[in-house]
Amino acid sequence: MKKLLTLVLALAMLVSVCAFSASAEELVDGKFAETKHITVEIYNRNNDGGTDPTNNVYTDYIKQGMLEQHNVEVEFVSIGRWTEVDDMNTALASGDAPDVCVTYSYPTIAKYAQMGGIVNLNDIGGKKLEEYKDILPNLWALLGDNNIYYDQDPESGNLWAVEAKLADNARINTFIRKDWLDKLELPLPTTEEEFYNCLVAFRDNAETLLGADAEKMVPYSTSYDIGWRNDLLFMAYVPDDVKDEELFIHSADDRHLLYPNYKEGVRVLNKWYNEGLVWKDFAEYASDSAHEDDMMKAGFVGAFQHNWDYPYRGGDDSIQANLQRNVGEDAAYIAVDTFVNDAGVHRKFLAQPIDRKVFFPATNDEPIASLLYLDFISDPETIAFLQLGKEGESYNAVEGGFEKLATTGDWLQNSLNNIDYTITVNGLYLGDATEVTTALGYAPVSSDLISIANAAAKADGRVAGYFNVGDIEAEQEYGTQLPTFRDTLLNKAVTAPVEEFDAVYDQGMQDYLDNGGQASIDERTQKLADVYGYTAE
Repeated sequence: MKKLLTLVLALAMLVSVCAFSASAEELVDGKFAETKHITVEIYNRNNDGGTDPTNNVYTDYIKQGMLEQHNVEVEFVSIGRWTEVDDMNTALASGDAPDVCVTYSYPTIAKYAQMGGIVNLNDIGGKKLEEYKDILPNLWALLGDNNIYYDQDPESGNLWAVEAKLADNARINTFIRKDWLDKLELPLPTTEEEFYNCLVAFRDNAETLLGADAEKMVPYSTSYDIGWRNDLLFMAYVPDDVKDEELFIHSADDRHLLYPNYKEGVRVLNKWYNEGLVWKDFAEYASDSAHEDDMMKAGFVGAFQHNWDYPYRGGDDSIQANLQRNVGEDAAYIAVDTFVNDAGVHRKFLAQPIDRKVFFPATNDEPIASLLYLDFISDPETIAFLQLGKEGESYNAVEGGFEKLATTGDWLQNSLNNIDYTITVNGLYLGDATEVTTALGYAPVSSDLISIANAAAKADGRVAGYFNVGDIEAEQEYGTQLPTFRDTLLNKAVTAPVEEFDAVYDQGMQDYLDNGGQASIDERTQKLADVYGYTAE
């Protein structure tokens, strides 16, 4: 199959090279004399009440701007957000991928690059990317050399993707029902023990809190994505003095599965599950299911961990807005900082200032037009429109920033801050107006809840050092299958009887290591030694 895919991609690349004729020299005042046409990937989140992601007021703005500024027609191609890796694999293998692609999975890019299926951005028309810098001022100003060359191979100089900018490095929070705490006369928890006691109190006072719906009580909710949804708990068990090099060696998994002492954090969640504190059916629902959110909206869930602003997203359809409508004005989820490591630190392992990876498949026969697209959506004016919309419709100007309005219809954003269109930046990017706009960006949710959540998500944050050792071949081969082994391991370990936890966890970890995890560790260790001279103690 790999040989067949290689042949298909090689033929596609040959056709692309033969068809490629555009160059930067063709541009006059930034415009092509002859109209060019490109296709651009856009995530489809299948939002209830959302707009067509390929055809709305925001896509109209982009299409009009690209035609006026560069004489480039833009066509958007829908890719499932929750199936993006599988969908992108299929599109790349068949030669049907859009000209401009975006993914969270670098191993997917590296795998197809190895087979000749990805454009080397350092060899477009025989030129390095920096030779196009004069026609890409917005892209360079936004990303800088760090994000543009983040994935450049240190030996070959090959560059298969550029990394989007992570403008707001807030990751995950723990949320708890403030009104339930008040009703039970409990303070906001500040430690793991206090948080656990709150969950026990919710369980034991279900009738007081939910009345006739007491049987629907879920003290603590999670999803099948155990690693993401419980990261703060698990990271509290990682030694604070762990070296950046060791974190790099064990970073194949973006849920931190291989970090030292991770197992002990999972053990805690297993204990909670067996005590009836964790939603018992969490593993039965897929990522695109709304069931868990619906439980939160209905007022049945006491606490959970998720993206730093998760309960506040979605305007009038947010978890918080629905909770208040269904339960009462005092009902609220509030962020708390409760998990402390061996150094007494509320540690959050935050990401490098990178986000999604933007790349061009080998079938792209308009790479210059595609680069101009990236520059256009990196323009501060474009970003502002896509993130804010239209004054009076989706936002109002206030002192120091902008107040976002709860919207429906044409001006609704299918993703928070329209990140599916601003593929070169994730997070508000509005200069001096960013801080005020962040707090006021979740109407009708109180700005106080947003400020508390944003601060909590960043407190005691640590960004591990970055080591550019080139592509990790083991992750190209195994990277797309390892998350399945991880999720299987964690789901089985959390739901196992307490006395079986060690056996279930250890077997699952061995399966993970045998199916590519150990190969990644070994290759990262060797390359870190080769490039940086690091030897583990």
